[in-house]
Amino acid sequence: MDFKRIETQNVLILDDVASNLIMLADIVRDAGLIPRPVPTVELAMKAVEAELPQLILTDITMPQMTGFEYCRLLKKDVKTRDIPVIFVSGLNTPESIERGIECGAVDYITKPFERNAVLMSIRTHLKYYLMQRELLINNKKLHNLISQQLRQIEDERRNMALALAALAEDRDDGTGQHLKNVSENCRLLATGLSLTHKYEKLINSDFINTLEIASKLHDIGKMAIPDRILLKEGRLTGKERSIMMMHTVAGVETLNGIYARNSQNGFIKMAIDIAYYHHEKWDGSGYPCGLSRNDIPLVARIMAVVDTYDAIVSERCYKPALSHEKAIEIIRSESGKSFDPDIVNIMCRLEKHLKHGIINEDHADMTTEPKYDIMEGRR
Repeated sequence: MDFKRIETQNVLILDDVASNLIMLADIVRDAGLIPRPVPTVELAMKAVEAELPQLILTDITMPQMTGFEYCRLLKKDVKTRDIPVIFVSGLNTPESIERGIECGAVDYITKPFERNAVLMSIRTHLKYYLMQRELLINNKKLHNLISQQLRQIEDERRNMALALAALAEDRDDGTGQHLKNVSENCRLLATGLSLTHKYEKLINSDFINTLEIASKLHDIGKMAIPDRILLKEGRLTGKERSIMMMHTVAGVETLNGIYARNSQNGFIKMAIDIAYYHHEKWDGSGYPCGLSRNDIPLVARIMAVVDTYDAIVSERCYKPALSHEKAIEIIRSESGKSFDPDIVNIMCRLEKHLKHGIINEDHADMTTEPKYDIMEGRR
């Protein structure tokens, strides 16, 4: 223990007898500490409020409040509960000593006291208190360091996953606009749902923030789909469609590998639900599991609506872009079939705020818009 550090500490001394205050103050000085003698509990409270002591010596029998009661008050206050309290009292019955320890005191010295006994008790418990405080400070520093390193690791994994998602999307959409639109629209719909009575307890700010990021990984499994299928102009054959539908399984396998290394990462956990289930349909006709209604995770139900909307209004090598109005019409017609009616309802109420790319009017035939195949699976 650093002796210079101990010299800077102060000790509060509480006793209503002046001679006791003088003797205890001398002992505290002999220990190289600063004594702060007070004769009443009221003054002791003011002294503690002005500056926290590192140790308290207190009598028990006092007119305003007993030392037992004062000790209990100290232990109830988060600011003073760790300050060691030593009783110095003329009460020397086993019951009094036991009661003092139960109140939270670290030692009980009976009067008349031996000077060296008081001096040793002060030094011992002050050193222990300083060691405890230093340990807490070091533990806090260590906790902050570990938390920072874990955040860095999580950020690195998240950035790696998002880079893979962007790479997969770049094969299908060279503008990179799809991921941006999808994440912002997921946030919009989730926020809208959170304001309804049905979802106000299920959707909070953490849910919304995580969904905004996790949604970008919905099609990470497209990395496993050959270009001849992913970029094929025109309709897919039955076999090609079956291969295309496997991007949900491939996506989950990729994300499970990341999640296995960091199971505390809620972002990846949500991304797994989105990647695997975002092609499930409300009526059970979707894939890969044929889930229906609320068996489909909420994040995947939100993603299904958002992803379909952006696919309809976006131009691809295998399809033209349709108008925003047409997209809303198609999605509304699939309410209760492909999509959760609650989410469709929210989308229709917030449709003016939906993000989408610029539609190329030269390619979008607004008079004879082709029928959008909602089962095509390439969105």
